[in-house]
Amino acid sequence: MARRYDSRTTIFSPEGRLYQIEYAMEAISHAGTVLGVLAKDGVVLAAEKRVTGKLLDLSSVKESGGYGGSGEKMFLLNSNVIGGVAGITSDANSLVNFARSVAQKHLLQYNEDIPVELLAQRLCDMKQGYTQYGGLRPFGVSILYAGYDPHYRFQLYHSDPSGNYSGWKATCIGANNGTAQSLLKQEYKDDLAVDEAIGLVLRVMSRTMDSTTLGSEKRQSSFHLGLPIMILTRPRFAVEFAVLTYDDATKQPKAKIYRPSEIDVLLKVHDLAKKNEDTEMKS
Repeated sequence: MARRYDSRTTIFSPEGRLYQIEYAMEAISHAGTVLGVLAKDGVVLAAEKRVTGKLLDLSSVKESGGYGGSGEKMFLLNSNVIGGVAGITSDANSLVNFARSVAQKHLLQYNEDIPVELLAQRLCDMKQGYTQYGGLRPFGVSILYAGYDPHYRFQLYHSDPSGNYSGWKATCIGANNGTAQSLLKQEYKDDLAVDEAIGLVLRVMSRTMDSTTLGSEKRQSSFHLGLPIMILTRPRFAVEFAVLTYDDATKQPKAKIYRPSEIDVLLKVHDLAKKNEDTEMKS
């Protein structure tokens, strides 16, 4: 039955479903995990980085954090908003550029940073249009918005390919989002500080990605079990990290997208970095 109604985004099925939007959401469910947690004094974002390799040139990211972000998962949309994306990266790049343009036009017109919800709403208006007109396909990407504005302070929003958006205290998009949501429901507290939120995000990421060790780059750690032919490999998953806080000195929000070296230091503090191979063998 679905085959008769999934060729266009403008055709409803007899059950009232738009299959192309559901297919876009299915594509997102296979993408790298992105997790966000709202704290009383900031917002924390973390993401699973999948595009890694020894020959990939990451010199600009390692030195400066990339042009307005990590280049794959974390993007600086405005001075008061960080975006974490899950899905098709090329679609995300298009939406990121549109969001930055909207934010700058608002700044030029009103001489103030754009409110977080307004930015999410403007992007969702664009996404919704791609589900209503013929010849277009939905954007295969979901976005988490971590932002700050003077009226509502710290906020966390999520938008999907249908053009819907919603505010969250803690949420997850991408692969294994159901597992992450369950863990967040158990461990999240309303009075979390940023430092506690960072620990919570890293713990949930390690459990969601089925790994006891995380890092800024994806690697395989090998070790022997007594015989040369018995070699096991343990994957070490790569993560990206960003935090939005408020600087009391400048009275402005402070967005920080962590460089790989800073992520490794952060993981060591929370005892989630790659351990010595001898320690792994003993455990």
